[in-house]
Amino acid sequence: MRKVPLRCDATTTRGLRRTLRYRWRTASLAAGWPFPSDWSSSAVDAVCAAVVTGDDLADPLAELGAARAEAGVGLAGTLQDLAALHAVSSGAHDGLVSADPDAVPTAMVRITALGWSDVVTRLSIGREVEDPLTGLNTASYLRTRLHEVYRAARVEGRTAGEGHALITFSLRAAPDGYPRMMAMVLVADVLRAVFDGGETVALLRSTTAAVLATRDRVVPARCLRVRSMIGHRLAADPALHGCGEVHLREESLPPDHAEACTLLASL
Repeated sequence: MRKVPLRCDATTTRGLRRTLRYRWRTASLAAGWPFPSDWSSSAVDAVCAAVVTGDDLADPLAELGAARAEAGVGLAGTLQDLAALHAVSSGAHDGLVSADPDAVPTAMVRITALGWSDVVTRLSIGREVEDPLTGLNTASYLRTRLHEVYRAARVEGRTAGEGHALITFSLRAAPDGYPRMMAMVLVADVLRAVFDGGETVALLRSTTAAVLATRDRVVPARCLRVRSMIGHRLAADPALHGCGEVHLREESLPPDHAEACTLLASL
C-alpha cells in the first residue's frame, strides 16, 4: 500500500513521533472525535512509529481499526480519525488541515475497516446480555463492563487492576451433558448469592464463570466462601460427584481493554 510521505532520520524519530501524535489527536478532536480521554492507545503509537520511519502501514492500521472497535468506536468515527491522520501526515500545509475521509487512499481505508469489522464480527457473537441456562451475564457483557472500568481507571490516573479484581471459577473435571449443566447452574446460584453487591458475574464458557469485583479486603474471603459452598453443594448431589472441585484463580488485568478481551477469550 502507499505510505504516507513523511521522512525522518534516526536522531529525530522520537520527536517526530511525538509531534505527529499530537497533531493527529488535535486534528481528530477538531473533526469531532467524541472521546478525548480514550483517543490514545498502543495502536496509535504503532501507527505513528510506522509513519515516521516509512514502514509498511498495513499491520498498524489493521491494529488501529481493531482497537477502535474494541473501544466501542463506530466505523464512521474510526474512518474520520484515520482521515485526521492522513491530513496531518500527507504533505506540506500551513498548519490548518481538513480531515476529509474521501481524501484517504482506498488501501488505508480498506485495511482499517477490515481490522474494525473483524473485531465487531467477533464481538457480535453472543450479544445477549444473559445466558439462558445459568442466568449469568454473557462474556460480551463482561467485555462492555471492562471497557467502562478501563475508561474510569484512565480518568483517575491508575490501572484497572488497582481498583478491580477478575476472579475465575472453573470446574476441574465436568462430564458432558446433564451433570455439567446442573453443576454450572449451581455455581451460578452460589456466585450470585455471595457477590450480591453490584459485581459483574458472567459465564465465560461451559465450565468457567468469572466475577469482576471492586478490589477490597473482603474479596479473598468471599472467594473462599464460594469455593466452600460449591464444594458442599456438589457433594450433596450424587449425580454431580464427577464434576470434581472448583478451581479458583485471580487473573491479572492487562494494561488495556483490547488485551483484556484477548485474556477473556483465552480463559
